[in-house]
Amino acid sequence: MKYRLLDILACPYCRHSPLKLIVFTRRKYPERKIEFGKIPVCEYYCQYREKFVKDLEEGEADCNECIKFEVEYGVLICEKCMRWYPIMEEIPVLLPDELRDRDKDIEFLRKFKEKIPEEILKNGKPFNLSEEK
Repeated sequence: MKYRLLDILACPYCRHSPLKLIVFTRRKYPERKIEFGKIPVCEYYCQYREKFVKDLEEGEADCNECIKFEVEYGVLICEKCMRWYPIMEEIPVLLPDELRDRDKDIEFLRKFKEKIPEEILKNGKPFNLSEEK
């Protein structure tokens, strides 16, 4: 998942934006560069710097560096409704609760529990580790 995707993503349930990104692993593609003239590329929120674009200092947006990275594994968290969405193999999975696979989500939480905030592990929606049977 590209960092700049956070500029347009919002929670599918409550529409909160920006979502909080926690990166577990990322991959670098050093040959990538911006070939269009608009910098910063993001219009609303720069996840690479974790700031709203309006709050960036002159020259602080490093879009040519940001574009080289893809988040391989991580989690997106809506801090308003406490829903979490996994990022697996560079793909953010923002499915509605009723379409999510409980077993896969619980497995994801277990696998990365050292990197996921305790609040999500205990109270995250739609599934969390306190619901395990």
